[in-house]
Amino acid sequence: MSLLESKLPNVGTTIFTVMSQLAEQHGAINLSQGFPDFQPPARLVELVEKHLRDGRNQYAPMAGVMALREAIAEKLRDLYAVHADPESEITITPGATEALFAAIHAVVRAGDEVVVFDPAYDSYEPAVALAGGKTIHVPLETPSFTPRWDRLESVLSDRTRLVIVNTPHNPSGTVLSEADLAELAALLRPYGCYVLSDEVYEHIVFDGRHASVLANPELRERSFAVFSFGKTYHATGWKTGYAVAPRALTAELRKIHQYLTFAAVTPLQHALADFMRECPEHHLELADFYRKKRDFFVERLRASRFAFTPSQGTYFQLADYGRISREPDTDFARRLTIEHGVAVIPISVFYADPPAGATFVRFCFAKQEATLRAASERLVAV
Repeated sequence: MSLLESKLPNVGTTIFTVMSQLAEQHGAINLSQGFPDFQPPARLVELVEKHLRDGRNQYAPMAGVMALREAIAEKLRDLYAVHADPESEITITPGATEALFAAIHAVVRAGDEVVVFDPAYDSYEPAVALAGGKTIHVPLETPSFTPRWDRLESVLSDRTRLVIVNTPHNPSGTVLSEADLAELAALLRPYGCYVLSDEVYEHIVFDGRHASVLANPELRERSFAVFSFGKTYHATGWKTGYAVAPRALTAELRKIHQYLTFAAVTPLQHALADFMRECPEHHLELADFYRKKRDFFVERLRASRFAFTPSQGTYFQLADYGRISREPDTDFARRLTIEHGVAVIPISVFYADPPAGATFVRFCFAKQEATLRAASERLVAV
């Protein structure tokens, strides 16, 4: 029998798995993979237990538990003045990654072009490849990691099927403004393409407020927006997210979703619906919660040889190690883990064509104060 020809020949184990395994192997503090080392809200855990014991353990509706979709619709209205029909425009998925995959496969056909901004989250391009599309990479400006809209304009054509944006941005922590989204809308006006907006860190914006594609009337009509409960409620292992899109786009997304997983975990959905209504202060106070962690971490990092600008959003902080070493970032990240006991993510892995000589790594500060203090002490000593 001949060897199977891989559909993703260039894809191996993700860098997040590699660095977390390396951290465990060497007893390093893991600031690489983006997950908290603290628990979800106690009341939310109580509600999950309640719904487990109340017998809500069978399949949820394919589109999601209606109470949760209604709670999401209320939140979108209150925060962004966006009116989304919970029946036909909101879909609960087992994780935001599934929503991203389903959205891409809902619209991308063989030969279509999909634009991403590098550095880009690593799940986008494999999903495009599996749909038969071609990914067009547009680099963000460095070191600001902001878009150059003329670069996007130069690659748009009648072959463009989808443009993927991510705000707040992983890995850089930058955010798009309402003016940025207006610029995007203007550039796309001549083209019949769609937008996929990855907004999983919507509640972690440190200055001002999150700008969603859903709040831009022009983009709203052609966009999927994807969100994550795991990021908001410190429960990444629950793998529960959702997608919001106009009725016609949602119908196509659900066709893919129903044959990927069909439905998300039932008791979690009921618990999240209850918690959103009982404790709206959680998501309203999340930016302040993470701002304190960011400030705690970066104030201690100032004594190190790393250079950085404090993150604008997400729970990630980029840092330039150029004053420490000129070695490739993958080598530096490995050495930092093994020799200094702090695991990080090299950002070259988020690029199709990494900038020559770039010296950036990504830290995750969604950690307890003791974890951040111990890690910063080791980083100052590098």
